Amino acid sequence: MQPPTLIQTVLKYKTLATFLRPIAEGYVNLAGYRKIGLKYDDLIPEENDAMQSALKRLPKLEGYDRVYRLRIASQCSLAHTLLPEKQWVKAEEDTRYIDPILQEVVNEMNERHDLDTLILEKNLKH
Repeated sequence: MQPPTLIQTVLKYKTLATFLRPIAEGYVNLAGYRKIGLKYDDLIPEENDAMQSALKRLPKLEGYDRVYRLRIASQCSLAHTLLPEKQWVKAEEDTRYIDPILQEVVNEMNERHDLDTLILEKNLKH
């Protein structure tokens, strides 16, 4: 089960979504991860089993692109610089490439846990 979020409420009311979209875009711009060549899913920590499994399921090209983006971002961080503006990740390029795979892995892990902890009861007829 996922923690509750406000996204469903915000998306249900078009006026609220229209009002909050510029604020969200401003927040993403201030976060600065696109300015060093990263996508949003590149920020997800790799130090858990679900993410490790999801990374193994990525297509090879997407995996290579991810490693390249992380290396470029590391170089920018070490040099305390940003990429030139034409190399920034654009909003339309910032797609959730690993989140669907990660959700699938988490669902599988939860299902496996539920089946492993299943308690069977005998139906005794008296």
